[in-house]
Amino acid sequence: MNALHTGGCHCGQLRYQFSGPLHDIAHCHCSICRRVSGGTVTTWITLPASAFQWVAGTPTRYDSSATCARYFCGHCGAQLALVTHLSPASIDVTIATLDHPEQAPAERHIWTDNRLPWLHLDEHLPGEPEESI
Repeated sequence: MNALHTGGCHCGQLRYQFSGPLHDIAHCHCSICRRVSGGTVTTWITLPASAFQWVAGTPTRYDSSATCARYFCGHCGAQLALVTHLSPASIDVTIATLDHPEQAPAERHIWTDNRLPWLHLDEHLPGEPEESI
C-alpha cells in the first residue's frame, strides 16, 4: 500500500497530496532554483504526475525556462511544484512544503556545477553536474 503525503503553501490557500514512497529526492543547485526561491538550494522529490493532485486552491504558473513550468501560491509566493517538458509524466514537489519534510531526506545533489562554493550540505551524497532525467 502506498503512503499518502500532504503539503501546502505558507498561507494555506494551496494544498496538495500524493501517494507513493518518499524517494528520488535531490538537492538542486541550479541558478534558476536559487533565484525563484531566494534560497541557496531547493530540495525536490520527483514522482509520477498521476500520483499527485491539488486538493485546495489553484496554483499560479511561471515558465522559468523553455522546458520548465513552476507552480507557486499567488498569495504567499511559496514555490510548490515544477513540471518539465523533458519528463512530462513526472512532477517535482518541493520537500520544504510537505507537512512532514523531516521524513524525506535528500538522496543526491543535482546541477552541482552551479553549486555555491561556500555551501556545505550533505557532502556525503552523490552528485550530478546536471540532472539525469
